[in-house]
Amino acid sequence: MSKFTIVVCDHIHESGLKILDSDPAVEMINAADEDKSVLLEKFIPLADVAITRSSTDVDSAFLEKATKLKAVVRAGVGVDNVDIEGCSRRGIIVMNVPTANTIAAVELTMTHMLSCARQFPYAHNNLKIDRVWRRQDWYGTELKDKKLGIIGFGNIGSRVGKRAKAFEMDVIAYDPYIDPSKATDMDIQYTENFDDILACDIITIHTPKTEETIGMIGEKEIAKMKDGVILINCARGGLYDEEALYNGLKSGKIAMAGIDVFNKEPATDHPLLDLNNVTVTPHLGANTKESQRNIAVQAAENAIAAAKGIAYPNALNLPIKENELPDFVPPYLELIQKIGYMTAQASKNAVKSIKIIAKGDISDYIDSLSTFATVGVMSESLADKINYVNAEFVASERGIEIIKEADSNVSGFKNLISVKLTAQNGNVIKVSGTVFENNMQRIVDIDGYTLDLEPKGRLILFKNDDQPGVIGDVGHIIAKYGINISDFRLGRDKNGQALAVVRVDGDISNEMIEELASLDACISVKSVTI
Repeated sequence: MSKFTIVVCDHIHESGLKILDSDPAVEMINAADEDKSVLLEKFIPLADVAITRSSTDVDSAFLEKATKLKAVVRAGVGVDNVDIEGCSRRGIIVMNVPTANTIAAVELTMTHMLSCARQFPYAHNNLKIDRVWRRQDWYGTELKDKKLGIIGFGNIGSRVGKRAKAFEMDVIAYDPYIDPSKATDMDIQYTENFDDILACDIITIHTPKTEETIGMIGEKEIAKMKDGVILINCARGGLYDEEALYNGLKSGKIAMAGIDVFNKEPATDHPLLDLNNVTVTPHLGANTKESQRNIAVQAAENAIAAAKGIAYPNALNLPIKENELPDFVPPYLELIQKIGYMTAQASKNAVKSIKIIAKGDISDYIDSLSTFATVGVMSESLADKINYVNAEFVASERGIEIIKEADSNVSGFKNLISVKLTAQNGNVIKVSGTVFENNMQRIVDIDGYTLDLEPKGRLILFKNDDQPGVIGDVGHIIAKYGINISDFRLGRDKNGQALAVVRVDGDISNEMIEELASLDACISVKSVTI
């Protein structure tokens, strides 16, 4: 029997290499030291599976040479250097290793927290490098009895909370996408009010990098914080607005910051490095011996499973092959994922249930629709930690009920798909869509309001009492912020209410949403990006 070829493109821990080398069904090619041009020309054409890290871009040039490739395993969490869409078009499964560095990231967070509280690096340098013995310059603060605000209470944030409790800290968690009991069961306070986090002595962030979380701590949020606050970021660069962070540190509003990640890396010339109240590390979240070994072992095991076709752990995509699905199905799968993502953004609350409704011939594919819809919903809070393999398992683990309803009969449309999202607070949103000729995707109903909406772009959902002048008021406020309206769709009901969906060309700020909400006719206003 011929062997499966697994090409290791970048350096991984020797434990992973040993696993690959010892499997009799695998021929391992360790090309980590090869020039990238040699890797592409000589070795990638042989690969059934490739293991990569950040040094190898899985781009169009890579994929052109990958004529045999079944799967790519990213030995780590981030997949910014992988063209997932390009892989999907070729039926190549993309996997990552999302949990192997959890403890490393947790402990680095605690390291920065303690270093900031006791100014450890500066005291160390003063003695070790300057050879100055001045104890009076290094009065720190204790973690005991300090209030720690944790933004994002997932795999890493919850473990930081557990360790903070051991330091006798008062811990409060903010994460609108979890069941509050996940925090309260740990004797940790849960809040839905972000201002409660901003009032803490120390704040640490542990969220994925999404449109919602980029820059979520900026000048406005820093202004609300306590004088002398300590900020920690060992998650993703850009979650703190770096200019606002610099200004806050420079002014003394922020006493100290512990930063492991930057918006653009390497960050050897970053302005934050000029400040004497920052502890910095060069993105070391996964840099422990144990973490590197765990990453290599999991990557090797996943690569072997994928090569043999046994399983695809932590798959981030689902290959759609034209010869395996009727031509009309893939656009509906893509559409329902967009709808799921849209409903989660509009709800912005912990999810209680997801109901997937399919009417027409597409109802034969209700299971696939359910998977794609669930990925869409969960991606809002989990980003690249959710995938087509684990979506419904993660939903079940979080107590989210998945309901499927298939019906061959449909009125008005040949096929109609819907996602009905029920939040823990009782709020419900239902969005329906269909696909017309030439694979033209359309959202045709939002909460009973009939529309004809292309599912793309930055959208404002404005529900209001149906009265004269509202459209003008909405347009005036949007124009005030220097943003152009590229599309405006309006639905009306029989109860004197209307829903406007406004597509805009610029970023939708919280200030603009708040001003729209202040209009007398406004019932609700939400923003989503598809």
